[in-house]
Amino acid sequence: MLNLEDTTNQIHVRKTKISNTEGKFVFPKTLTGVEGLDEITEGGFPKGRPTLICGGAGCGKTLLSMQFLIKGITEYNEPGVFMSFEEPSKDLSLNVKSLGFDLEKLKAEKMLVVDHVRVERSEIEEAGEYDLDGLFVRLGYAIDTVKAKRVVLDTLESLFAGLDNQAILRAELRRLFHWLKDRGVTAVITGERGEATLTRQGLEEYVSDCVIMLDHRVIEQVSTRRLRIVKYRGSTHGTNEYPFLIDKDGISVLPITSLKLDNEVSSDIISTGVPGLDDMFDRKGFYRGSNILISGTAGTAKTTIASYFANEQCLKKEKTVYFAFEESPQQLVRNMQSIGIDLDTHIKKGYLQIHSSRPSLNGLELHLLTLRKMIKEFKPTTVIIDPISNLITVGSMHEVRSMLVRLIDMLKLNNITALFTSLNKQNESTRPDLAEDSVSSLVDTWITVRDMEGIGERNRGIFIIKSRGMGHSNQVREFLITEKGISLLDVELGPNGILTGAARKSNELKKTVSKLKLQDELERKDREIERKRKVLQANIDSLKTEFESAVEELNVLKATEELRAIAVSRTHKAKKK
Repeated sequence: MLNLEDTTNQIHVRKTKISNTEGKFVFPKTLTGVEGLDEITEGGFPKGRPTLICGGAGCGKTLLSMQFLIKGITEYNEPGVFMSFEEPSKDLSLNVKSLGFDLEKLKAEKMLVVDHVRVERSEIEEAGEYDLDGLFVRLGYAIDTVKAKRVVLDTLESLFAGLDNQAILRAELRRLFHWLKDRGVTAVITGERGEATLTRQGLEEYVSDCVIMLDHRVIEQVSTRRLRIVKYRGSTHGTNEYPFLIDKDGISVLPITSLKLDNEVSSDIISTGVPGLDDMFDRKGFYRGSNILISGTAGTAKTTIASYFANEQCLKKEKTVYFAFEESPQQLVRNMQSIGIDLDTHIKKGYLQIHSSRPSLNGLELHLLTLRKMIKEFKPTTVIIDPISNLITVGSMHEVRSMLVRLIDMLKLNNITALFTSLNKQNESTRPDLAEDSVSSLVDTWITVRDMEGIGERNRGIFIIKSRGMGHSNQVREFLITEKGISLLDVELGPNGILTGAARKSNELKKTVSKLKLQDELERKDREIERKRKVLQANIDSLKTEFESAVEELNVLKATEELRAIAVSRTHKAKKK
């Protein structure tokens, strides 16, 4: 025997579309318009079928269903009907007006019908019978009035509150769900959570094609909301618990993470903004779209380095979002002005947004969703979170890591360069404290700034732990912070290792003294050589003079001998005559 539910399902199977290009079955779905929900449902709610949204009081059932209707009207031109069994129409309009939803306007445009049906328990008891024929007539009229494609029934418990006969109740529930399927509308039905079942009656979840459970919990005085898809007939879907947020824009659902790790990467290089730090990387900076972690103890200039990076990006007209968990925007701007960084100008030009809040003010999801919305609205190319370690106070290490995984995946998906700072605990090791384990393995570049203590003084040092995809320096570079900004110093080695502070100055003084001594010695040698050169030159001149005299004397002797020979020759000739 074929029951009514099976027959209805067969009808809807025949109505499904087949892709002409691939020949594959395409499950028909209706986009909800709720941020993040369409992603985890892989396209929205089942088209022409009922979806059950269940949960406790205050978890957001009514708001989610109302947002489903309004987004359908405003974004997809699909009229809707909202039938409430609890709140009057005026109360509903007032409740959602603060979120920017104008129900009265949509009603005037003949795109929305909001109806309130009041069910009195006393009337049911007096009549002694119960059926939904009247509801079907009323709901059908509302659907036909605006040619509705979407329907919301809120909530079922109020509709069946006066009915104690379980057999009749289950029969009428089945009638209601089958009637909605026959009308071909995409319906959302809300229900309250039962003690051992998803709903009070325990039947709705079985006859619904899609069941979504909302949960509102308080952990360590921090309110968090979760959404889970319990079932979805005919379609794959996300199976995790997904955090969602209710704010001025309505409900936003946050997917857990990207599982494929197939995001595109860039080979472009962007400067760190810190003089000398670029030279510590073989390619003179960071890869665009990479994630950078700057960890260190308190007072090691993590925020200063992050501000340098933000300043560099803004100077290149790159939009930047700066999340500050410890300082207000005014304080951050003032502090950076003392070292020559003008963040206020970037804010006024629209290149920089500073968002400040205490991490403990809201749950992890709020910070993540806030960032996601800012990325969507502001479209930054750079995001800075300072410090990310403060989030540990909001949740457990596992929750923080899960949130950071989602954050990093979201940033990489949008090719956004992200810089995180992390506060470490003070330790005596040359290696940094690994309190940032939750993020260090996820980032592409890890830079550490630490104290380099000497005799009676404290200095700052910086070195690179890792940089994926490029070589980097293995040196620990001392740096100074002055009114002119950060200045990296050359490495100074001593007998016991790297010299910093006073030891560096003392060693430089010794080198200067040694250079002066060497210079004096060279000058003395030069003078001595010059004196010897002069003595030798005098001797040479004397010998030269003596040589010239001897030559002259020899020439005289030669001339005399020649004259004597001539005289002899003449005498000899005279005698012959």
